[in-house]
Amino acid sequence: MANQLWLKPTRSDSRTAMEDTFYVVPETVHNQLVSQVFENRGFDQEESKAVAEFAAFATRHGVRTHNALKALHLDELFGSAVGGCKPKAQVEIKKSRFDACQTWNANLKVGQAIACDAMDACIEMAEKHGSGTVIVDNAFHYLWGGGYVMKAAAQGYYAYTNCTSTLAEVVPFCGKTPTLGTNPHSWGLPTTEAVGFPIVVDWATSVIAMGRVQQLKREGINLPPKAAVDGDGNETTDPNQAVSLLPFGAHKGYGLGLLNEIMGGMIGGSLPTVRGIPKDIPEEKFSCTFFFQVIHPEAFDAGNFAGNRNQGSNVKAVLEDILKEGNENCLLPGEMEAKFAQKTEKNQGLLFSQKELEEFAHLAHENAVAFDVEQFSVAT
Repeated sequence: MANQLWLKPTRSDSRTAMEDTFYVVPETVHNQLVSQVFENRGFDQEESKAVAEFAAFATRHGVRTHNALKALHLDELFGSAVGGCKPKAQVEIKKSRFDACQTWNANLKVGQAIACDAMDACIEMAEKHGSGTVIVDNAFHYLWGGGYVMKAAAQGYYAYTNCTSTLAEVVPFCGKTPTLGTNPHSWGLPTTEAVGFPIVVDWATSVIAMGRVQQLKREGINLPPKAAVDGDGNETTDPNQAVSLLPFGAHKGYGLGLLNEIMGGMIGGSLPTVRGIPKDIPEEKFSCTFFFQVIHPEAFDAGNFAGNRNQGSNVKAVLEDILKEGNENCLLPGEMEAKFAQKTEKNQGLLFSQKELEEFAHLAHENAVAFDVEQFSVAT
């Protein structure tokens, strides 16, 4: 099983296949626990609900590297406990002379609540103007970018987002020192009519995300080769020794990660090597930036399709042409998440490993929330 994880170069491949045995946790039980933990940390009910529901959405699709445990871990290390994220913060929408572009100051509000609202605003603008863009400064990490574009694509829109990550964990191509974030990019394409689910291209610009390192450490599985380095800058496959990450595709991943930093710099973002935990550096910022864009499908339609096809049938024909003649077993980006969502629906609850349940049980004990591990059945 472990060796099979590296056959596909996308972020999707590993997140749904770490462990054969899953346990079924009712989504209401999950959301109650996660919401209560965030409320105990000072977040209001609306923020806590947004975090819990988005974490459930990620888990529903098998995105185990960016689930509630990751959200809580990030908040503990870099968020509300140290001033990197401010509970109950209010978003400030800046004045703009552009009808289809908004700039927001998040004031360090929790990222999931910001991202969901920002994507909704993009959709609203796209309905009026063909496209909509929201730029967010002074933010705290939103976790799984693919989830936001997936939701928009499921509604029929083309969607894109990127962000600057919390920490500089990636070594630039030909370098030795980590000065880039993992800086993910996420695209969502409205292909449900063509293939039954939205195609979602979603990846960190490192070979793997640090969340995956943490998960593999938890599961006792080695890292793929040429993905991480230890404290001395030497390549390692031991998740316990991994300190920094390497860009995927050498100069290609480096370029895509650099793109986020430059865009973030234009928005007003912090220096990558000081981002994360607030430090005593006068006049510097320590927050992330987000970029969201939605395009209405009609804005893509040139109205000149071959064979009397329309936009939807032409997309389907293109995909069928790509996957023919020996390519029938190739996966489309987002397909594994869609299949895992079907498994989740079949089991009528969210699926977690034994190790994950143990972490949730520990959180429940700390926060005086009922969470009996023994009550959860094995998934089929």
